[in-house]
Amino acid sequence: MSVSDPVPARFSPADDAAWYARLPTMVGAAAALFTNPAGRVLLVKPNYRDHWSLPGGILDYGEPPHEGCRREVKEELGLDIVPGALLVVGWAAPDEVRSRPAVHFVFDGGTLADDAPIELQEDELDDYRFVAAADAPGYLPPVISARVVAAVRGRDTGTTAYLPWSEP
Repeated sequence: MSVSDPVPARFSPADDAAWYARLPTMVGAAAALFTNPAGRVLLVKPNYRDHWSLPGGILDYGEPPHEGCRREVKEELGLDIVPGALLVVGWAAPDEVRSRPAVHFVFDGGTLADDAPIELQEDELDDYRFVAAADAPGYLPPVISARVVAAVRGRDTGTTAYLPWSEP
C-alpha cells in the first residue's frame, strides 16, 4: 500500500448500521417554561396523571427538542411559539414504570399576557393555571418541581442547568 492509496474502511455501512441498532435508547421530552407578567409559572393538568406539569411532551422519532417543544405547545395550548433559550436538561433513570432513561429539555417559552389566547387540548388536558414558583412543589412531583426551580433560576441568570435524577 502506498501513501497515495485510500485508507481502507474499517467497517462497512451495514456493519455501522448493525452497531448503532444495538445501542441503548432513551426517551426524549421537551417542555416550555411560561410565566405571566407577575412571574407566576404556567402549569397544565394532564387528564392521564394525578399531578400537574409544564406544557410539553414526548419527542417524535428523530424530532429535534426545540421543534418538539414548539409542536407540543401548539397542540396543548394552541400557541405557536419559537422556543427560547434552553434552560434545563434533565435526565431520569429508568424506574418501575419506565424501562428506559428519559432526557427532558425545558426551553424558555417567554412571558404570556394575562389574556393570552390559551386553547387547551381537551383530549389530554383538564386545566391550566399560573402558580407562584414557590407553590409549584404542591402541584408537581419532585423531579418536575426541580426542573421548574432550575428553569426559573436559569431564565434569571442566563444559564442552563443539568439535572440528573434517580428515585431515592
